[in-house]
Amino acid sequence: MSFKNIILESDEGCAIITINRPPYNILNLETLLELNTALEKVKNDDSIFVILIRSAGDRAFCTGLDVRDHFPDRINDALNAFNKIFYTLKEIDKPTIAVVRGYALGGGCELAIGCDMIIASEDAKFGLPEINVGSMPPVAQVLLPRMIGRKRAFELILTGDMISAAEAERIGLINKVVPTEKLDETAKEFVEKLKGKSPLVLKIARRAIYEAMEEGFEAALRRVTEIYLNSLIKTEDAVEGLKAFMEKRKPNWRGR
Repeated sequence: MSFKNIILESDEGCAIITINRPPYNILNLETLLELNTALEKVKNDDSIFVILIRSAGDRAFCTGLDVRDHFPDRINDALNAFNKIFYTLKEIDKPTIAVVRGYALGGGCELAIGCDMIIASEDAKFGLPEINVGSMPPVAQVLLPRMIGRKRAFELILTGDMISAAEAERIGLINKVVPTEKLDETAKEFVEKLKGKSPLVLKIARRAIYEAMEEGFEAALRRVTEIYLNSLIKTEDAVEGLKAFMEKRKPNWRGR
C-alpha cells in the first residue's frame, strides 16, 4: 500500500509509521486519513507487536493540524479524522511509542501523548499553543489531566507555553530524554525490551490500564482484578512465565 504523506514500514514485528511532510510535518486532512488507514492496517496485522510513530526531518515531529482545515467548511471532517486516530490508538491492542525530535506542538503534541510511551531527543519541545489563536486542544484536555494532573494540564493548555524535553520528562509527560544522536538507538532498545514479552500478555495488560483509567478507583480495581483472573491468569503464557521464573530460564511464549 502506497501513501503520499506518510511512510509505513515493518521490521521484525515492529511497524514504523513516519509522517513524511518535512520540515514541520503538518497534518492536513489527507495526512490524517492516511494515518488512519495505516493504523487500521497494523491493527489487523498479527505479525506486528509494537508500533513506532515518528516523523521525517530533524526540525519537527509535528506542528499540528493544517490551519486551512480549521475553517467551518472543513473542520468537521478534519476533527473527525483526527479523533479517529486516538480511538484507534486506544483500541489497537499493541504498544505504541512516539519517537519525537524537534517541535511537537498542538495536534502534534496530542499525537505524541496519545501513544502509550514517548521517547524524545534533547532538542524536542512540547506545547499546546491553540489558546493563543482562540482555540483549544480537545484531545489534550481529555488526556493531560490524567497524565500530569489537573494543575499542570491547566498551565499548559491555558498559557500555551512551550516546554523543553527535560521539563516534559520531569512532569511525567514523556518517558525518556536522550541525546539526539541516540534517539533511534533508544527507540530500538525499547522495542527489544517489548519483544521479549508475551504479545498476548502485553495486549491484556495494556487493555487493563486503559479500562482502569476510565473508572473510579474502586470500580477500576475490581475491573482490573476481573481481567487478571478471567483473561490473564488463564493463559498458557501466564503459567509459562511463572514456571520460567521459578526454573530460572527464559520463557517460551506461545501467544495463547
